Amino acid sequence: MKIAIHHRTNSFSEKWIRYCKENHIDYSLVNCRDNNIINKLREFDGLLWHWGPDEAHYAVPLTIALEKLGIKVFPDFNTCWHFDNKIAEKYILDTCEIKQVPTYIFYDKNSALNWLKNTSFPKVFKLKNGASSTNVKLIKTKRQAKRIINQAFSSGFLPIDRFSILKNQIWKFKRDKTFRTFLGIINGFRILMFGVSIENTKSKEKGYVYFQKFIPGNEFDTRLVVIGNRCFAIRRYNRKNDFRASGSGILKYEPRLFDKKLIEIALRLSKQLETQSLACDFIFDNFSNPLLIEISYGFLPGSMYENCQGYWTDDLKWHDEKVLPETFIIEDFIKSLMNDNG
Repeated sequence: MKIAIHHRTNSFSEKWIRYCKENHIDYSLVNCRDNNIINKLREFDGLLWHWGPDEAHYAVPLTIALEKLGIKVFPDFNTCWHFDNKIAEKYILDTCEIKQVPTYIFYDKNSALNWLKNTSFPKVFKLKNGASSTNVKLIKTKRQAKRIINQAFSSGFLPIDRFSILKNQIWKFKRDKTFRTFLGIINGFRILMFGVSIENTKSKEKGYVYFQKFIPGNEFDTRLVVIGNRCFAIRRYNRKNDFRASGSGILKYEPRLFDKKLIEIALRLSKQLETQSLACDFIFDNFSNPLLIEISYGFLPGSMYENCQGYWTDDLKWHDEKVLPETFIIEDFIKSLMNDNG
């Protein structure tokens, strides 16, 4: 058994490499951007690649091709094809009949404007991509919404909201007041002035408009991550005077905070979608009815998840054990390769 790993800084690959060294797993580093990558991977049984949003346009086609060859991949197609695409997420979740935040997507201006005549506000406007609450805005009036619709079907939107990124960095500095968060503000100004690499690989977002119903009364959301048959959870609190929780960094982990109904939903959804890794974000309607906001296969590595106090398994039993997402992924991956090889 031989594993290929595409290494990227600030990704799962750093701990995958360490795991292979410590457990004497035969692995090699590969570059999935190589023109000849298909032929190079023929000698391997599997590929581990924690790719980001700016790599989706070639990561998904490569995944499909490798699976056609019988090479196992993390993330596999079922896990990743909808990553960082809220429209794709809505469609696949609709097939699962799971309760979602009501979503309204339009592909022509007239349909959007006709809907506008009879809807109420506020609404949440989103682009189909973006993480940590970037590209997410609260639209309070029909007039604001009409401007958004006009822009969506004319000049469009940059794939990254540069000003929102700067605001997030300022928020983090106010919260933590460290040298690292101060450098984040400087980087935010750099992005505001010069942009980021993803703007070179993605065109403007246009030709559609995406709104979600605003669900009041939520001071936090719940992030549940399912890897294999394990589910661990984080409660993320909103920023001050903001409706958004993603990216706030205000977190709680105590198991008593999490309704087992949510754990059961997340585990069931992962099985329905046949995912290797699934992060689900929930809020509540009327303080008791869970609604799914969106899903993702990947997330940033580090203490945010390792601080979880344990995990549940699909029998809803609590395990007071260390949460190591990258280790869970590679252990499941190796087990699946061994099962395939008999």
